[in-house]
Amino acid sequence: MTSQDEPATAAAGRIAYFSTSRLEAFSDGVFAIAITLLVLDLKVPEPDALHDESLAAALAHQWPSYFAYLVSFLVIGIIWINHHAMCALARRVDRRTLFANLFLLLTVSVIPFPTRLLATYLTADNSNAHTAAAVYALTMVAMSIAFSVLFLAFTRDARLLNSPIPPQARRTARRRFGIGGLCYLSTVGLAYLSPVAMLATHAVLAVYYCFDQLAPARATRR
Repeated sequence: MTSQDEPATAAAGRIAYFSTSRLEAFSDGVFAIAITLLVLDLKVPEPDALHDESLAAALAHQWPSYFAYLVSFLVIGIIWINHHAMCALARRVDRRTLFANLFLLLTVSVIPFPTRLLATYLTADNSNAHTAAAVYALTMVAMSIAFSVLFLAFTRDARLLNSPIPPQARRTARRRFGIGGLCYLSTVGLAYLSPVAMLATHAVLAVYYCFDQLAPARATRR
């Protein structure tokens, strides 16, 4: 173990601080596993199950699985990118931040389950499709809350940061996350109207988070 990995105890309040390197390494492993598990739900049609149907038609019938996979892959990928951007703000973390990071990883690691659930029931002609869509949407709501909590944990203490973030920049970043969070919450209701539209909305939200929502906070470092 290097000195970088050992906790540094603050003189005031005896608060233990830790390097961000192990937090990022552990998180990267969870992201990698979660994003890999998604592809395991893409099934190859068995020859005996075609029943006079062409392979092309059988593959086309699996479009819900492809759609759900692409959206969830994009979601996890964008979370990973923004997680690295957030870690770049800090030079060290405390126990509270580590627990907040675990909360985010809890929501990320479970995404393959609602993805498979939604892919299975997306086109079902009954209430099961709405239930599956609602489970998917609620998972994303939990993920959005977890990411916001982690951002607050990272930025609440100036001693954790590479450089101080002005209150205005912090409020701007929180407002951007808040807008996304409200949109995630609205998809729960949309799940009971149109599961396909709900999934498409999550694709749009992923694109929204492709833009650097942490830019106001990072701009202060220049």
